[in-house]
Amino acid sequence: MFKAAVLLSHRYNITIDGEFLGWQVAETTGGIIDALSDACRAVLNLNTVGIIGPELSRESQLVAPFGEKLGIPVISYAATDPDLSNKKIYPTFYRTVPSDDTAASSLVKLFIRFNWTSCSIIYQNDAFGTGGAKAINEAFNQSNLTVAQMVIFDIGYLGFRGDLKDSLVNSPTRIVIVWAESIYTSIILQKALDLNLVGPSFTWILSSSVSFDSFNETFQQNLIGMLLIEPVVGSVIYAPINQTLLDSAFNIWQQYENETYPGSTNVNYYALFAFDATWALIQSLQKLCSSTINNSSSCLSFVKSSFCFDNRFNQSNLLLDTLSTTEFLGVSGPVQFTSNSTNRISGLYYSLKNLHSLTNGLNFVSVLEYADPGNWRTPLKENVIIWPG
Repeated sequence: MFKAAVLLSHRYNITIDGEFLGWQVAETTGGIIDALSDACRAVLNLNTVGIIGPELSRESQLVAPFGEKLGIPVISYAATDPDLSNKKIYPTFYRTVPSDDTAASSLVKLFIRFNWTSCSIIYQNDAFGTGGAKAINEAFNQSNLTVAQMVIFDIGYLGFRGDLKDSLVNSPTRIVIVWAESIYTSIILQKALDLNLVGPSFTWILSSSVSFDSFNETFQQNLIGMLLIEPVVGSVIYAPINQTLLDSAFNIWQQYENETYPGSTNVNYYALFAFDATWALIQSLQKLCSSTINNSSSCLSFVKSSFCFDNRFNQSNLLLDTLSTTEFLGVSGPVQFTSNSTNRISGLYYSLKNLHSLTNGLNFVSVLEYADPGNWRTPLKENVIIWPG
């Protein structure tokens, strides 16, 4: 969807200094130095005006300051660490995915809805896990809810710090929140299943969806009733989106890479967040260059160096000011930023899904929906909640 956004700008004849925007793609693997290295190479080889991504919070914590050094915006579609919201620390960072501060607020309202009072949290030990767990803990404390246990899952050696069974069995709560990426959530669940710490005795709330194909069928009854809370796009909860833009993007995807197109209903939500991140940058560049008074000179200029950290985008302040005031209806919902935060301030949605046993196996179905700053509500297509056991 990143490439679809750039190619769509060509189709709409959006040019910058009379030229179409180009792009370079680098796939990050979670290594923060690798992400920085990829960004550095791109800056040396191209006149780079922005970075879309990276995906992970721990990568963003390094790439965002690199963007500040160069004076270019870094717009992530998936990094949710609340620490990245600080505009003073990350002045050129933006994101189209909701911050985990918003997720924590939605969890508080979920607990109040069901009259729950406490939970245990299992989280991975990086910026995403630590930031999310901290945000939930602070939000719960402010609402007189209790986090009884904080259990660390070490992504270095793929194990828990401490005894998981002792921590959960001796805890006064039977609600467990897992704040971890999908790859680690699967490992956490398998270890918990082996220790008989899932259903029917415990209610688990996941932050990342996982595939259940790898789990032994004998465990399926224990998994039914599990909950998943995840950020979604406006169309999921029948909120406004730019359907024309979305159809055009899908059309381009099918035209150029039909073999990778999964169908309109199977496109990952983060792909749509990535499109809106790219489109926000494109709209800002177009707006900046159309407002340049002296049309005889370039609206974009660079200080180039053989050392990537010494490169500089000269119109940095103008572009950042323009991006902060850019507002449009995107494929994920309304997109709007502000000058005092890195966060998107509109179009923040979540879905609560419940794990059911269906004819094609275990699958999550939507049971509640949330639009910030509102409250949880039953979706138009209502599904019953199945509780563990």
